[in-house]
Amino acid sequence: MIYTVLAWVCAFVGLAAFAYRLPDLLRRRNDIALWALCTYFLCSGISFLVDLDQLRLHISAFFGLPNITSLITQVAVVVLTAAQQVVLVYWSSPPAEARRMARHRVVFFGAALAVLVVASFAVGPVAHSETATSTILLSIQHGSYALYMSFYLLICAVGQFETVRLSLRFTTMANRQWLKVGMRTVTVGASMILVYCVTRSIQIAGTRLDYDAAALDPIQWTCGSVGALLQIAGWTIPSWGIRITRARGWTRSYRSYLRLRPLWWALYEASPDIALDPPRSWLRDRVPPRDPHYRLYRRVIEIRDGQLILRTSLSLEDFVRVARSLDLPEDPTSPLGEALQVRAVLSRPAEERAERAEWAEASDIPARPPYQDFRDEVDWLSKVASSFDDLGHRRAGAAGAGLLS
Repeated sequence: MIYTVLAWVCAFVGLAAFAYRLPDLLRRRNDIALWALCTYFLCSGISFLVDLDQLRLHISAFFGLPNITSLITQVAVVVLTAAQQVVLVYWSSPPAEARRMARHRVVFFGAALAVLVVASFAVGPVAHSETATSTILLSIQHGSYALYMSFYLLICAVGQFETVRLSLRFTTMANRQWLKVGMRTVTVGASMILVYCVTRSIQIAGTRLDYDAAALDPIQWTCGSVGALLQIAGWTIPSWGIRITRARGWTRSYRSYLRLRPLWWALYEASPDIALDPPRSWLRDRVPPRDPHYRLYRRVIEIRDGQLILRTSLSLEDFVRVARSLDLPEDPTSPLGEALQVRAVLSRPAEERAERAEWAEASDIPARPPYQDFRDEVDWLSKVASSFDDLGHRRAGAAGAGLLS
């Protein structure tokens, strides 16, 4: 049951990956690596699809050849093994060298495939069963088919070993996070398929040595199916992983946008001119914007503009008095200090703020230089906004108003 579920999942994922990359292939028809990658996805899906117990007997009946699906699966596996070699050499080598290396691999696997097909019609499978796994287990009891399967496993093992080697090499060369993740996933998948080759080989050897290795069957088909699934995922991660990064960036920017809102709104009400695009309503200002990165950028600039406008309405002496009255640190360059400055100034009537700003040319309160990195600036202002909100809950404005009047 578990094997059937895994096989269905692998078939669906392989064909879905092929359909996902097909539009790119139609646009980039001269991209050999993309052709090879799409071939890999298609053959991977077919290799599982045709051997499904619900379909294999119908396919064999259609062709009039018992167990023809075993050969179709094996041909697909050899082709996809060669295809992923082509992808890796084109990704990791200069174009001229890649063409030569790819040509050698295609010739090697093509010759091996020709021998495999001829041998398949010569030796069987010699046993027939309703399930693919039991057919192979029964067939390898016969020496000719055991030799045939050993040759097939050797082709697979050589290909997967080379995939591991090239993937590890390319991982060290890749300069993109998701590409590295994808290649590591491909490496793990290829390693699991190597385990499949080893366990299947032990089963074949067991038939010659009178050793019942049927207990290894769950290990070999699990490693084969999960390994194939990991490889498909690994080859697709570079294309969809970047979408995860963008989604995380969108979410992070929107959350920061909302965290800064209490501080921004208070400054906006005091100085509406700071807003390039004034909010139409409280609710619409909370709706996720189409481009939260730009809106967050604007919000940071507007908060800084609002703080600069209010700074001339407060002296260092006034700030110290307010901080002491609330038993708070007297550091105006901390997040709490910046929040307290805003609360103290906004506690005054607008007329008084304007009057103090007129006769005060500049504030004597030391200011923290802005961060060069935008993300650091956002993190800092998020702390200021949080402190500003906490001070509001403590009713700091009322105490400040009395001290500053």
